[in-house]
Amino acid sequence: MIDLKNIRAHFPILNRQVKGHPLVYFDNAATTQKPQQVIDALVHYYTNTNANVHRGIHSLAEEATADFEAARDTVRAFITAAQSEEIIFTYTWGRQNIKEGDEIIISGMEHHSNIVPWQILCEEKNALLKVIPLTDSGELVMEEFEKLLSPKTKLVSVVHVSNAMGTINPVDEIISKAHSVGAKVLIDGAQSSMQLDIDVQKMNSDFFACSSHKLFGPTGVGVLYGKKEILEAMPPFQGGGEMIKDCTFPKTTYADLPYKFEAGTPNIADVVAFKPALDFIPSIGKENIRKHEDDLLSYATEKLLQIEGLKIIGAAKNKISVISFVIDRVHPQDVGILLDNKGIAIRTGHHCAQPLMDQFKIPGTTRASFAAYNTIEEVDKLVEGVHKAVKLLK
Repeated sequence: MIDLKNIRAHFPILNRQVKGHPLVYFDNAATTQKPQQVIDALVHYYTNTNANVHRGIHSLAEEATADFEAARDTVRAFITAAQSEEIIFTYTWGRQNIKEGDEIIISGMEHHSNIVPWQILCEEKNALLKVIPLTDSGELVMEEFEKLLSPKTKLVSVVHVSNAMGTINPVDEIISKAHSVGAKVLIDGAQSSMQLDIDVQKMNSDFFACSSHKLFGPTGVGVLYGKKEILEAMPPFQGGGEMIKDCTFPKTTYADLPYKFEAGTPNIADVVAFKPALDFIPSIGKENIRKHEDDLLSYATEKLLQIEGLKIIGAAKNKISVISFVIDRVHPQDVGILLDNKGIAIRTGHHCAQPLMDQFKIPGTTRASFAAYNTIEEVDKLVEGVHKAVKLLK
């Protein structure tokens, strides 16, 4: 059981009004709001500690470095990695390891960020991109995935949880089957890390990625976990300061992990402020967050399905708190505009998952996504707003 009043008190933006109405924020799959301690950490860094990390011997540099590395270690604990050196912010694997004729497998529910880079790489290397198909309920067809696997498969890159539908994918099975043919696996955990317990060692994924801004943290900071032996064999992504061990004109040698992947001045303030965000989540408890958001999802699903002409896109048995829907003869954007007039923030469109929308033969959906600070009363406002939108638009 969570203390909603106490949780909401941590988020100052929830006190504001939008167009004369109290803000109801249901766009959490895009980005979560920030608790006061994250905002305070940003202000504190720029007010008291602003200095570059790792290189200086003066007090400010040492303090900034300590805070930066403390955040890295907090990330390590959050996803249960073995070592902090396995936590980095940029990487490059494909250009070194994908060759002509090789194959990369993704799924039909991927975000564009897990489609386009592999398309670019396959075009560059003359490799083949394959796609795991989906069922009508928005679940992976695992039998077809097995058929796609072959000795030519070098990488399988799939989303842990769909940002557009909330489907939770069977990543343990995917990783096991991919490893059986010698492929590496990248799991996109952007939507899963808030609710699901992440243990990258138990999961045995070669790479795992997630985003700060979906975990109550600042924007502009991402997390990449990679197995140490893989990271050590990979070339640097960028060249510049910090990633150098020894630089001469004939030859440069690179720094040890994780620094060889972190050239130049990083986004220090946001990394530092990511730590209090990650500390805040266990103060609520992931199990409590999951239970609360599941209750909101169940309640919203029941109420929204009572609206004539409304259809939910993505009815997987195993999903988290994302609900996407379409309404007969009503465009999602029109629904979004009318809800915004009532202070209700939702997302409309293809959610950077256009191939998924093409499969369902729709231009996009209206998407509500919930967080620990949302309430049943806010869901009632959403349902009431959609009812009124349907009456006005039909």
